[in-house]
Amino acid sequence: MNRYKVIVVGLGKRGMHHAAAFRANNRFELVGLAGRDQGRLQAAAAKLGDPQISTDIRALAESVKPDIFCFCTPPNVRTELIQAGIESGAKLIAFEKPVALSSIEGLKIKAMLDASGVKAVVSHQHRYGEHYRKVHKIIASGALGRVHTVYGTATGWMMHILSHLIDYMMWYNAGAKAEWVMAQAAGRGKLADSHPSPDYLAGFIHFSNGVHGVVECGAGAPDVPEVPYWWRKCRIGAQGPDGFAEVLTGGGWRAVTKTDCSNGGGSMNYDLDMPPYVQEMADWLDDDKKVHACNFDSAWEGFQIMMALCRSVVEGGQVSLPLTTGMDEIAALREKLPARKVLLSLAENAKEYPG
Repeated sequence: MNRYKVIVVGLGKRGMHHAAAFRANNRFELVGLAGRDQGRLQAAAAKLGDPQISTDIRALAESVKPDIFCFCTPPNVRTELIQAGIESGAKLIAFEKPVALSSIEGLKIKAMLDASGVKAVVSHQHRYGEHYRKVHKIIASGALGRVHTVYGTATGWMMHILSHLIDYMMWYNAGAKAEWVMAQAAGRGKLADSHPSPDYLAGFIHFSNGVHGVVECGAGAPDVPEVPYWWRKCRIGAQGPDGFAEVLTGGGWRAVTKTDCSNGGGSMNYDLDMPPYVQEMADWLDDDKKVHACNFDSAWEGFQIMMALCRSVVEGGQVSLPLTTGMDEIAALREKLPARKVLLSLAENAKEYPG
């Protein structure tokens, strides 16, 4: 049984989640931690078995020669860290969503990974939650009849949340690819955020199997009153002629079909979601046929949808997929969106979207 060496770059909350999950799994050896803050590195190393630490990512990678290069950083350094991972000789690169901050950068990252042959995964790890899986099982069973609509809503903003919504919508739609999108947006406040986004984005997605997708993300998205914790007010589901099934990120699942009305528990839980997410990395490295559920190609499909939604706001009308040319969508949104206060769907949103 192979044991794979791992380095983790970035030791914030998500970096620590990844590092702890790798260390807890005997298929991995956590050999290095890298980041800009020496004090944080030393504190993290003391909790994680004292792996090598360094503020020089490339020097650390050269020293330990990892099989897995994992980074959990803000999104403004994607390209350089993908390049560092490729140059390290790693067999797999694992990183946080979003894939990139523009389709220009995304296309460059895709070209780099395609040319290198390095496997890559993007952390859409909520799909391992028991409530997410239960909804998928109901949909896949055919209990809803032929699915005609998938949907996702969240009060958080686009670059934080939307790729999650789209990824799970595609999963609930049997992985069908999108053919076109159309969208509208409002609010400029979060365009200055570290995860730059319009304050509110709403749109439609047409999939190749005829299924229609509806997404809303941000200040104007509907409340999920069953969920008290603001960041977990996310609803993802599917509808068919015989009923619906949906998951609430912070509040379980429910379904109505011709024969049953049911619901159950479950909530976003990194302690439960991260172990299967990292285990699938070992499985994929063991066997090329065991492709990771969060593989880059799947994430790329979702990323294209997100960027196409932004382009629809900028250009107007429908935008076809796949994308063949790059655009700096965030810069274009800064030019396009009027300096007008966004309207809120619930008073609680004012804390994050003051206008």
